[in-house]
Amino acid sequence: MPDDLEQGHGNAAAPVDRRVAPRPETSEFVELLKSRERGKLKVYVGSAAGVGKTVRMLQEAHDLRRRGIDVVVAFVETHGRAETASQIRDMEVVPRRQIAYRGVTLEEMDVDAIIARAPGVAIVDELAHTNVPGSRHAKRWQDVELLRDEGISVISAVNVQHLESLNNIIAETLGVTVRETIPDWVVTDADQVVNLDISAEDLRQRLVEGKIYAADKVPGALANFFTEENLTTLRELALREVASNVDRLRESITRGDVRKTPQSVRTVDRLLVALPSQLTLTEELLRKASRIAGRLNLDWYCVYVQTPDERADRIDATVQRKLVDNIQKAQSMGAEVVKLEGTDVAATLIQFAVEHGVTLIVAGQSRRNWWQHVTRGSVVDKLVNNTMDIDVLVVSFNDQRANKSSRP
Repeated sequence: MPDDLEQGHGNAAAPVDRRVAPRPETSEFVELLKSRERGKLKVYVGSAAGVGKTVRMLQEAHDLRRRGIDVVVAFVETHGRAETASQIRDMEVVPRRQIAYRGVTLEEMDVDAIIARAPGVAIVDELAHTNVPGSRHAKRWQDVELLRDEGISVISAVNVQHLESLNNIIAETLGVTVRETIPDWVVTDADQVVNLDISAEDLRQRLVEGKIYAADKVPGALANFFTEENLTTLRELALREVASNVDRLRESITRGDVRKTPQSVRTVDRLLVALPSQLTLTEELLRKASRIAGRLNLDWYCVYVQTPDERADRIDATVQRKLVDNIQKAQSMGAEVVKLEGTDVAATLIQFAVEHGVTLIVAGQSRRNWWQHVTRGSVVDKLVNNTMDIDVLVVSFNDQRANKSSRP
């Protein structure tokens, strides 16, 4: 698979006629720019490289500039594409920061220079990009959040396969491991999300015509990632993601919610995922919980209950490392992680849920056999039979990959 499929790179499209009227979504974004002090975020979501995200962002930048908005190109990589380069020719481009790494000099977006320049809007491509070590942040989406905190609005782009909660779905369905991801809440928190839709047939034709990759990469891309089946799947995921975002935004407007921080879409209901200590499929559980929270527009907690047998001086070192990894993964997905202590795990979780307005608990299916259920009980069974009107969703796993020593 071509390297830049993992990078969320920008894509080419036909040059725009400068005489056309401004797009409706541009007018909507202009109104958003006037509404709040924190910088706004607009995200173009695509199904794959080549749908036209980068060129569309640059076209919008020209539209905004004609409306008197101060716009700069903070980071756009043309990849040698003439169509993309033509859109930048008369735009102000903030010089990149040069960073020495392993004997070579690499270029990254210069966040400090952009903040010093203080434009109204910054065009930032490749939202899922991983920065070179030595950069201010590890990920570009973190740079974008800082720009927003400084009052600078951002227009960015990402391919749907880079959403963290879809990582395992992409791996299982497409057979592709996406190494660079962004937390779902980054897109959920966006003030405007636009899908650039294109059929699998048209996208493959763009690839054949050399509008996406160099000629030597085309045969491999057509045979592997850019199959009609893969592109159709990604297209459906992108359309579904944007539709869900529109529904969430409509609901928040109806309720009169004001979103101020990455995780501040507040509702009465909240979701809790019960974090087990020895379940090897915890990452899959977290991704499912993240997707559910996003679909239902819920804040969510990841709660781990430490029993006396799982104190730091008793728990296996390997399990402890895995637990820490899972906690960090939950935080990266946008969960508020809470560690509690108790002898009765289910009772502790229920008490926390009642005190924090949780109406849905997500737990992994128990892997214990019938005898263990009889002699030791099951956390999941106790959660399901709670008397506090809290719904419980039990997530099943593939038996071939499940760890049968998990606590629930």
